[in-house]
Amino acid sequence: MHKSDPHIIISGGGTGGHIFPALAIARALKNRLPESKILFIGAKEKMEMEKVPAAGFPIKGLWISGLKRELSLSNLLFPVKVVASLFRAMQIIRKFRADIAIGVGGFASGPALRAASLLGIPTVIQEQNSYPGITNKMLARKAASICVAYPGMERFFPGDKIVMTGNPVRKEIIETEGKRDDAAGFFGLNADAKTLFVVGGSQGAYSINTYVEEMLPVLKQHHIQLLWQTGRNFHARAVEACQNDGYDLVHVNEFIQRMDLAYAMADLVVSRAGAIAIAELAAVGKAVIFIPFPHAAEDHQMKNAIKLAEKEAAVVIKDSEGREKLPQMFLELINDERKRKQLAENIGKFAIPDAAEKIANEVISILER
Repeated sequence: MHKSDPHIIISGGGTGGHIFPALAIARALKNRLPESKILFIGAKEKMEMEKVPAAGFPIKGLWISGLKRELSLSNLLFPVKVVASLFRAMQIIRKFRADIAIGVGGFASGPALRAASLLGIPTVIQEQNSYPGITNKMLARKAASICVAYPGMERFFPGDKIVMTGNPVRKEIIETEGKRDDAAGFFGLNADAKTLFVVGGSQGAYSINTYVEEMLPVLKQHHIQLLWQTGRNFHARAVEACQNDGYDLVHVNEFIQRMDLAYAMADLVVSRAGAIAIAELAAVGKAVIFIPFPHAAEDHQMKNAIKLAEKEAAVVIKDSEGREKLPQMFLELINDERKRKQLAENIGKFAIPDAAEKIANEVISILER
């Protein structure tokens, strides 16, 4: 039997798609093991350094970042950052006296799990996507368990280590039943009007935002409400565009905290196809047009989205074709309630609402072994 107060490392971040699942896992572990000690390891200057403490968990930061596409000083420093982060992670893990380490993806996850392996501490990989990145493929050789969200992952990982858990979603954001009136009041919208919800991830999506900006006259003409999460960098431009167009059936926000209300308000969603966005949309059962991020590692967002489109659980538009195809596809779906209902029902079949609990069970099983 494991000790009653195991020390658990959770590492990863960079975007909400990694941070929020990590927090869901942490809460599930705390529910099962109230005396456990949980420490996050993230990347300095990334959003986890703010979001994790706000959720009530301690975090330590590593000097690590990703490779940029263009030649830069940051790229030249990358090998130095990896080595420095590995040694720093080893220091943190030793001092914390960790019993197990969980990696959820993101810049810090690689050096943290590698450090744990070197110290002889069991590791768990939470692979969100249908096509894993090179870091998780490398880490898998030493992992005690690999928690996945898609079938067929034996192509990439040792089959005896794979556990099908799904991707964790925050419980508070998938409880949308009966909240449409509250949502309308919260966002200053009309509960009876058709509403398009546009979300490009926690940091926004420039190309999607520009396509929506160009669609404002179409939305205005058809009296469609717009709930628009723009990200920080596009927010002022979006507000100005709506004002200039005289389009007032809109709520523009750089980051929406009450995603439960946003989903409750939405009749149709336009979204990137990150694994956690998909998990959330499946859990709430919403018709969605995916415009996958074209530069995602191994094009995993497109691969994620295609798996749903093949089951008539979503519509997929290539980012390069968004300007041309999004207005037409949006009008077809917003005016076809039967099709939206079919898409919502089909994507709902992919929901695994207790994924965080399944991952917690796997962690506890390893601690017991």
